[in-house]
Amino acid sequence: MRWLRLLLGVLIMTLAACASDPVRVSSQTWRQVDAEIACASRAAEAQARQHALEAMGRWLVLVQRQTDEEFIPWFSGYWTQQWLGLRVSWYRLGSDDSVQRLAAYLQEEYQEQVLEPVAEDISPERIQRGATKIYVRQLDMRLQGIAARHGVPQRQFERRLQALPAIAGTPGASLHQLLRADPLERLPAYAALLERVRPVPGGDWSSDPGISLVAQRTSERLIGEMAAGGAASAIGAAVGGAAGTALSLGVGLFTAIVRSNDRPRSEAQLRLSLQATLEQESQALLRSRERGVLAGVWQLSGQIERSLGRPFDYRP
Repeated sequence: MRWLRLLLGVLIMTLAACASDPVRVSSQTWRQVDAEIACASRAAEAQARQHALEAMGRWLVLVQRQTDEEFIPWFSGYWTQQWLGLRVSWYRLGSDDSVQRLAAYLQEEYQEQVLEPVAEDISPERIQRGATKIYVRQLDMRLQGIAARHGVPQRQFERRLQALPAIAGTPGASLHQLLRADPLERLPAYAALLERVRPVPGGDWSSDPGISLVAQRTSERLIGEMAAGGAASAIGAAVGGAAGTALSLGVGLFTAIVRSNDRPRSEAQLRLSLQATLEQESQALLRSRERGVLAGVWQLSGQIERSLGRPFDYRP
C-alpha cells in the first residue's frame, strides 16, 4: 500500500508538471498556422462565389421567363392600356412628370407580377444567405487538421480562433463563435450582419434609360390617343345622331388597330429594355460588397484576413 501511495503521488506530481508546462509553439509555427487559416478562408470564399454565380444564373432565367409569360402580355393587353391611359391622364393633372410616375407604376407591377412569384422559389436574399452559410461550412471543414499538421495542441488552436474577430462592430463575434454557432442565425452578430448586407434588387426604374424610354413612348402614345378620342367625342356630340356615333366608333376602331399594329414593336422594346435592366441588376448584385449576394461572404473573409494581420500574443 505504501508503494502504491508513493506511485500515485509521483503520478500526480508528473501530471501537475505537465499541466504547468504545456507545449510551447514557436512564433514561426503560429505564422504558418495563420497563413493556412487565410488560405482556407480564400478557398471557402471561392466555393461560395461559385454557388452564388450558379444561383444568380438560375434566378435570372426564372425572372426572364416570368417576364415573358406574365408581365409582357399584361402590359400589352387592351384593358391594361386603357387603365394606363387613365393613370397618365391623372398624372398630367397633378404634374408634368408623367413619364417617371408611369415608370414607377410599371415597376410596382413588375415587382408584384414577376419578382415576388420568383422569390417563392429563389431570390437574391436567399442566394446571399446560402452563399454565406457555404462559406462558413467550407471554412470550418478546411480548418480541420491545421493544428495537427503543425503540432499545435487543439486547446491552443481554439484559443487562436477565439482571438480572431470574424464580425466587427456591436454585436461582434470571433471566428470560434462563428464556427460553433448552431444554427448560425442564433448568433446575434451573424443575424445583424445579414440584416446590414441584405440585398435589395430592383432599383429606381425612373432613372433607367431603357425603361424610361418605354414609359415615355407609352405615355406619348396614350396622350395622343386620348386627345384623338376627346376630339372625336366633341365632334360626335356636335354632329349628333348616328353620324356622331359612327365617328366616335370609327376613331375607337382606328385606335385599336394602331395599338394592334404597334404591339409587336412595343413588346420588343419593353422586352429588350427589361432584359438589359435585369442583366445590369444581376451583375450589380454579384459585384456589390455592401448589398450584393456575396456581401456577407466578403464581410466575413475580409474581417478574418484583417484580423490575421494584427499582432497576437502567442503565449500558451
